[in-house]
Formats: sequence, C-alpha cells, structure tokens
Amino acid sequence: MSDPVRRYRYGPFSGGPDPLAPPPDLRAALEEIGRDVMEGRSPDAALRELLRRGLPEQHGLDEITQRLWRKRSELQRRHRLDGTLEQVKELLQQALTKERQALARDLDDDARFQEFQLDELPGSPAGAVRELAEYQWRSSEARESFQEIRRLLGQEALEQRFRGMSEALKATTPEDVERVREMLEDLSALLGQRAQGAPDIEQKFAEFMARHGEFFPENPRTVDELVDLLAARAAAAQRLLNSLSQQQRQELAQLSQQAFGDPRLAQSLQQLDNQLRQLRPGQDWTGRGRFRGENPLGMAEGAAALQDLAELDQLAEQLAQSYPGARLEDIDLEALARQLGRESTVDMRRLADLERQLRDRGLLERAPDGDLRLTPKAMRQLGDTALRDVLDQIRTRRGDRASQAAGAAGELSGATRQWRFGDTEPWDVGRTVRNAVLRTAAAQRDRAVRLDVADVEIAETEHRSRAAVALCVDTSWSMVQDGRWLPMKRTALALHHLISTRFRADALQVITFGREAATTGIAELTALEGAWEQGTNLHHALLLAGRHLRRHPDAQPVVLVVTDGEPTAHLEPDGEAVFDYPPRPETLARTLAELDALARLGSNLTVFRLGEDPRLTRFVDLMARRSNGRVVAPDLDGLGAAVVTDYLRNRRPR
Repeated sequence: MSDPVRRYRYGPFSGGPDPLAPPPDLRAALEEIGRDVMEGRSPDAALRELLRRGLPEQHGLDEITQRLWRKRSELQRRHRLDGTLEQVKELLQQALTKERQALARDLDDDARFQEFQLDELPGSPAGAVRELAEYQWRSSEARESFQEIRRLLGQEALEQRFRGMSEALKATTPEDVERVREMLEDLSALLGQRAQGAPDIEQKFAEFMARHGEFFPENPRTVDELVDLLAARAAAAQRLLNSLSQQQRQELAQLSQQAFGDPRLAQSLQQLDNQLRQLRPGQDWTGRGRFRGENPLGMAEGAAALQDLAELDQLAEQLAQSYPGARLEDIDLEALARQLGRESTVDMRRLADLERQLRDRGLLERAPDGDLRLTPKAMRQLGDTALRDVLDQIRTRRGDRASQAAGAAGELSGATRQWRFGDTEPWDVGRTVRNAVLRTAAAQRDRAVRLDVADVEIAETEHRSRAAVALCVDTSWSMVQDGRWLPMKRTALALHHLISTRFRADALQVITFGREAATTGIAELTALEGAWEQGTNLHHALLLAGRHLRRHPDAQPVVLVVTDGEPTAHLEPDGEAVFDYPPRPETLARTLAELDALARLGSNLTVFRLGEDPRLTRFVDLMARRSNGRVVAPDLDGLGAAVVTDYLRNRRPR
C-alpha cells in the first residue's frame, strides 16, 4: 500500500520576526557609532543618529518617517470632506426628479398642489430635507431615495463614532435603530458613572459589553480603553466639522436631525460627545484638516481620514525620538502596521533588535551616571577596524600584502595562522596535518592524506625588542576646523590596537596638546570633543613624552608627533601655560630645549606635518635636523598608514 500523498500549504510567515532575516550587522553599526563619537557626539547621540539613518541594508527611522509624511500628504492631496453633502444633494435630486415625473402623469388638483410644494422647497439641502419629512410621496422610487438620505445620515453619524457600525446595522430597520438608541442611552449612563468615579464601574462595564458588545468589534478590555477609542473618534468627527465652511457645518447640523428620521439620535450623539470631551480634554477637539483633493469623503470616511492623520502625526512624534526618555519601545507597532503595512513593523523590529544586541553583546553600557558609553570590547573592535583600514592603505600604496606577523624571527608566541605567499615563519606541522585530514577525510576513498596549500598554518613569533612609544596628537581648534579631528583619532586608535594586540610588550602613551598637554587613555581620546581653545603647547607634550620614556629605560624610545601648527604656547616653571601668536622666542626656545632632552635619551622622533603652513614647515624641519629625526607630510587619508609604518620602522634598535 503506497503512502498517502502529502499536501503542503504555503503562505506568508506571520509568526513573529522573520526567521530567515539576516542578523543585525553589529560591526557596521559600531563603526557608524564610533565615527560619530570620534567626531564629537556622545554615545547616546551617536546611537540615536544610527537609528535615525539606519544602515545600508536596513531602513532607519528617517525612512519610515518619510513614508508617514508621504501617506499624510497623499490623504490631503486626494480627498475633500464634503462627500456626505454631495451624496445628500445627489439623492435629493433623484427623489425630486422621480416625484415630478410621477406628478406629471397625474391630472388631479392634489398633484398640482404637490408640484407647487416641490417648487417652493428651500434652496439648501438641509432645509429641503426638513420640509419633505412629512411629504406624501407618490413615487415609490422617490420615496426610497428620500429614505436613503435618512439612512445615509444615520449611518454616517454612527460610523463616525463607532467603527464597524454598518456590520451591526445591516438592514437599519426600526428595530435596529431602537437597539442603537438603547445602546447610546446605556453608554451615556456608563460614562456618567465613570465621570463620578463609581466604585463598581468595571462590573458595570462588563454588563454593558455583555449587552452591547456587537457594536464594539475592537473588544475593549476596560472602561478606560472604551473611552479612549470613542474619544479619539469623536475628536476626529469634531475636527471634520472644524474643517468645513460655516455654511457646510450648518447644513450638516440640520441634516443630522433627520438621521433615521429620528432627531433623538442626533441629541444622544451630541450628549455622548460632550461627555467624552469632559473625560478626555487632552484630545484635539479644536484642530482641523486641510484637504485639497477632488475625491469627496463622507462624514464617516472623513472622520476616519482625520483620525488617520492624527495617528500619523503621533507616530511621527514617536519616530522622532526627540522627547526625554524616548525609546523604540514607545512606538505603537499596531498603529504603524495599520498606516504603513507589515514591512514597516519589520523594519522597526530590526532596529529595536539592533539596539538591544549592541547592549546585550557588551558593546554599549550605561555608566553609573546614566550616560551611555562604549565598552572596552567596543573599543577593541573599533581599533581592529581602524588598523585593518591602515594595513589596507599600506598594502595598496606599497604593493605589499598586509602583514599579520606578530614579530620577526624570535620566540614563538603560541599562536598560529594560515600561510600566505611570502611568509617565512616555520610551519606548525601538527595543525597543518590536522587541517589536511579534516579536509580529505570525507572525500578520499583510500586512506592517504594529501596536503594542500590551504592546509598550511605557520607559527607566529614575537620580537625580543620592546619600545616605549609616545604619541603626541595636536588637539587645538584648528584640527577640528580643518577636518583633521577624525583622522587623528582613527590614527591613534589603529596604533593603540596594533600595539595592544601585536606588540604587547611595548608601552604606548597617548598625549594630547592644545593650550596645555595631558596624558589620556584611548577611550577618553575617542570621546574627546573639540573645544575652542587657542594654543599649541608642544613644549608641554614633549615634557610628558620624556617622562614616559624615562619610566622605560630598557625600551627603544619612539616619539611620534601629529600637528598642524607651530608651537604657540609653553609652560612656565610655576606650571602656568602661556600663549602668544606669533609665538614668542621663549616658546620656541623651551620647545627646542625639551626636544634636545629627548634626543639625549636616544629617541627616534618623527613629526607628521598636516597642512602647508610655511612657519610650521620651517619649524618641523628645524626639529628634524636638530634631533636627527624625520618629517612626514601625509594627506589625511594616509595619516594612519604613515604613523603605523613609521612606528614599525622606529621600534627597531638603531
């Protein structure tokens, strides 16, 4: 007996986040945040900017907000709000035409009198409908058209405030209208008790829903949810009236008295609106919508459109995340799906997942003071990215491969890596054979193991020499003003990562100098904001560099200076920083004296000159000649490669 044929059904996945969606690109996200932080933003602001912009393969809040505004503009551009009046006019004209045709066929005096009545009807639709309330129609078609006006007015008035009312009132028989009146009376009583703070209000609400739940397909769970629903729609209905001309408002007010041919319905709805206004005064009861299209909307459609506009505005405010304590969790995903579809909620969930994983993976954390900050793990990843970029530049400029060696011939470090063309380090035989076995075990029918170049791993070695490195970076305002701030930080980050991962025995000290100099950690430098401060105190920076070198007398001394201006400040013996421009002779003399002290320590000095200032050029050339150092003038894109290359050259003993 054969197995029964299996049947499969395929459809869109609707069980939550897409299981096939790619994971968030945390590395790209961290690079974006790191770049903004290095440009001077706080990590909080950088994260908000990332969520606002998004990533190349992921839409951000700005893109979703633009969709909202496009939909809002389309609503206003396509529609106008006088559709109910237009429908009433059309139905009234149909009724009068059919009635006149019927009267023309009758020759009795009553027919002539009725013709006179029709000729004397008021010019306004509301006045004509009111005058025809007691009219004895001869045409059944005319009578039906007139009854349709009353049904239309009733249904529009109810649909404005109770979404889905047309489903509950499929036939709008007198019995249906009476059920609506009873519901409105009970609802008014319930809201009155809610306003008075009745202690058993939830029980009364449950009784109300048990009796009239068919009118509320949203199935509110509490009386406050019910009030919120009704107040939002009543406020939208009021904004619709506010959007019409004075004459149109008067017409609709008079026509509403003819809803279902029972003026009590309009009175009950007015009472309901008053109660809702008192319970929810924070709703927008005074606004108006500006519609300029050609497609007329009825009262119910117009109120729904105005409610959509209000929801779109509320979503735009949530997406802006500009209020204190804003979080992505504040965004109403159900409202977003209603307005823009499921695709937008998928984008929002991916953004929320990205933000959450940045924290869960230990890349961002809250400091004790509540501020967001980059973790050491994040700093290592940023340093790794910066170093990769630098090595790519070195390979491109020189035609070399990116060196992954931890050192030249020397002691084994215990680490291995895949062999690349040009490597001279010894093979790690055990790992090489293991790689070959794993690669060929499933494919070989015989038991022979064949080596391939891809199997080879080499053993890394460590340098036996060590260096004490002082990286002095200019943080004066000109570095910010001329776009050198970010390249300087990325250079320091790349050098720090290289030393901390490849040359761990080396001692790196980062020194910043503006009006004064200071030693700083790489995290503090990354987050350092540019400040308006005059002064380039190279004297103080070289003084701190000398202290660092003297703490490591057994290491090769290396001093790297990145600057875009000649020295314009120095330290007095009492520790006060003195600034003057053009620089004082004393400033230049003190700077050169400290340079001579570094030369006596045997330091290798390299100055990286940024810009083409002639005075700076002359001074750094003097520094190089005096200390037997070098001057390098890289462009901003090549600054990192120049500094790393020079460090690798200078750390070797002379």
